[in-house]
Amino acid sequence: MKKIAIIGGGAAGMACAALLKGKASVTLLERGERLGRKLSATGNGQGNVTNVNMGAEHYFTDCPERLSHLLERYNTEKILRFFEGMGGVFLPDPRGRVYPASRQASAVTDLLRRELSRAGTDICLGARVHAIEYDGDFRLIWEGGQMRADAVVLAAGGKAAKNFGTDGTAYALAERFGHTVLPLFPVLVQLKSDPAAVRGLKGIRADARVVLLRKEKERFSCRGDVLFTESGVSGDAVFRASSYAAAGDLLLVDLLPDVPEERILRALATGEGEDCLLCLVNNGLGRTLFRRAGGDRAVIARLIKQFPVPVTGTLGFDYAQATRGGIPLAETDDSLMSAFRRGLYFAGEILNVDGECGGYNLHWAFASAHAVAEALA
Repeated sequence: MKKIAIIGGGAAGMACAALLKGKASVTLLERGERLGRKLSATGNGQGNVTNVNMGAEHYFTDCPERLSHLLERYNTEKILRFFEGMGGVFLPDPRGRVYPASRQASAVTDLLRRELSRAGTDICLGARVHAIEYDGDFRLIWEGGQMRADAVVLAAGGKAAKNFGTDGTAYALAERFGHTVLPLFPVLVQLKSDPAAVRGLKGIRADARVVLLRKEKERFSCRGDVLFTESGVSGDAVFRASSYAAAGDLLLVDLLPDVPEERILRALATGEGEDCLLCLVNNGLGRTLFRRAGGDRAVIARLIKQFPVPVTGTLGFDYAQATRGGIPLAETDDSLMSAFRRGLYFAGEILNVDGECGGYNLHWAFASAHAVAEALA
């Protein structure tokens, strides 16, 4: 039976190991002390594993045609069959985001762990692989251990959220075989701004519509949760916009997306001083708007509909959910095997594929795991 080493016990690594059940001798190597730590935190802890609105248009990559082919082959239906075949029940919300019925991301991790236990998968924790050598077969080396394998799956993640063990060091393992690493950027992350732009608003949350402008041209827009922070803005809508944002952009926040400006002006005209904003926006937000507008009702209404947040950057990889860049998808074949070394495969975030917020990144983890597992089996 073929001996396979999978480096990385996250979503892609665990799924790949589970899919190889009974088809190969698998060793799953995880640098941390627990499998699936990042998976257990996804979707605000609720486990947004995929999206019913699946397609390459929701992703960023260097090879869109190959990605489109892979997503068509390993679509939402196939990923859900995989999970429901292990005993789970998964349901979409109105936006197409698919969650376990329990709304617990940790339960998704436990489902995969249970499958690995049933398969008798050899799991090696605390194994941070620092070298892969090839002399007819692969030799993997880590502190305190080593092993040989017929094939290696590099599913060690990107650079985002190093508290879960993904600090970007795994790219060096691929570089030794001639692979390039495209520039790395944090995505699905809080946006930073001039502190003066958000002063006094920390902790205020709003259901808003955001429009991202670059040189006065719209780059992206969506509606969702916006949370003001000490250094900028966060929340679901901001995470989605962050995939398109860069320093120098302008984020306009419509704080009352369902209310036209004329109606806001009529409401403002009925009150005196800061009280004119009662029942329009959060009281703390209202006081800030009133002061910034100097009490001018027309300016207040304009700020409510287009509150400006100049983008100066992001909070960086430590706070990001995903990584843009990495191993070019073009340096693999249709089964995600290396173009430079037969038997070396890639799965998940280590490849230059990142998706919008909404289950797309986890879908890619599972879809790429399917592609690799089918090739190895």
